[in-house]
Formats: sequence, structure tokens, C-alpha cells
Amino acid sequence: MKTVISTDEYTVYLKRNNRHAVRAADRSWINGDDKTAILLKHELIDAPMQKVPELEPEPAAEAAGEEAAADDGATEGGASEA
Repeated sequence: MKTVISTDEYTVYLKRNNRHAVRAADRSWINGDDKTAILLKHELIDAPMQKVPELEPEPAAEAAGEEAAADDGATEGGASEA
């Protein structure tokens, strides 16, 4: 592994497979969100793309529309019987 960046708090290494490793000053490995934040801070990686939620109609909204249509039909049917 090659040392890319060394600070008082951590050291960033470049592995042979072109991935990065981050080791804290206490010789423990840093992983997860902390590692990602460090690599983004030093611009060693690009920010991950955010997933865009797909626009789908909500089932509750469809059910509410059907109930409203059913209520209108019941009101009209009740008025014709009286």
C-alpha cells in the first residue's frame, strides 16, 4: 500500500486494487461513513449519486378517491328512493 495522505488523526493508503484504506492514529481501521467523509474531504472519491424516488401514485390516495366516488353514488341512490 502506498501512503497518499498522512495527518495527525489518520493516514490514507492506496491499495494495489486502486481502492483506499484509512487507518486512525491508534492503528485501527476506519470504515463506513467516517471513511467516506475523509475520502470526500480530500477529494479522493466522487460523491455517490443520490437515488431519485420514482413518482408513483400513493395507494392511500387512490383508495380515498374510490371511497369518495362510492359515497357520492350512495347519496344519489338514497335521494331517489325517498
